[in-house]
Amino acid sequence: MSLYLNQEFSLWSLTLLLILAACVYAIGLMLLTRRLYGVDRLSLNNEVAGFKFAVIGVFYAVLLAFIVVAVWEGFRDTEGTVRSEAKAAVDLHRVASVLPGPAGADIRKDVVTYVKDVREDEWAKMAVGGSSDVVDEDLGRLTKTVFAFNPGTTQEMVLYQSALRLLAQLTDNRNERLDSADGSVPTVMWFVLIAGGLITLGYPAFFGSTNLVAQVLMTASLAILVAIALLLSLVFDRPFTGDVTISATPLERALAEMPAASSSP
Repeated sequence: MSLYLNQEFSLWSLTLLLILAACVYAIGLMLLTRRLYGVDRLSLNNEVAGFKFAVIGVFYAVLLAFIVVAVWEGFRDTEGTVRSEAKAAVDLHRVASVLPGPAGADIRKDVVTYVKDVREDEWAKMAVGGSSDVVDEDLGRLTKTVFAFNPGTTQEMVLYQSALRLLAQLTDNRNERLDSADGSVPTVMWFVLIAGGLITLGYPAFFGSTNLVAQVLMTASLAILVAIALLLSLVFDRPFTGDVTISATPLERALAEMPAASSSP
């Protein structure tokens, strides 16, 4: 659901859609019950319904806050993963620049190709929760190139161990990045969030106030708050889809730094 909404709607369109849907549902249901049962009959529920609504409101607020915080932390963690992946690529490129023979040049070439294909090919595919076969091949080729190096001195052994460590970091960060691209909130959680939202927004229909305008405004305020919180969950659940996405600047900076690194002795 989050993938479809983030793909098909801009941020502002999605915001207006959620707010409009929440307000129409909550206010419409409230006006319907007033018409069917009358204000006097509904006002008899105010005391009991108010207590129960407080319990339901707190429960849903805690649940919604938990999801929003979780997806925001996941979004920030994915940002850190992208930066770590770019840093590992640059560091591996620099380590390879001091390796003797053609192995160092091959590793540097494969690293640049890998980062370039991540930026130009895989980044767009992550927007739909996918990955790039081209980058898979790049990473496989880079791995074979690193493994093929045969250190002959103690210094080369130290450099080779550093290259292996950086290659492992590069691979792990890519896997984490791809996992995040597919969303972090499971379908059952979306069901609970939507069902809880419908129950919470439907509760004002059990109240009766003689001041219709005040009740409409209070109901609309509640609907807007719930809609905005759900918007945050939808937007941050897909860190590479929609208008609010993780920047590819770390990869672009890595590509800019690596040619300079290749000139190292």
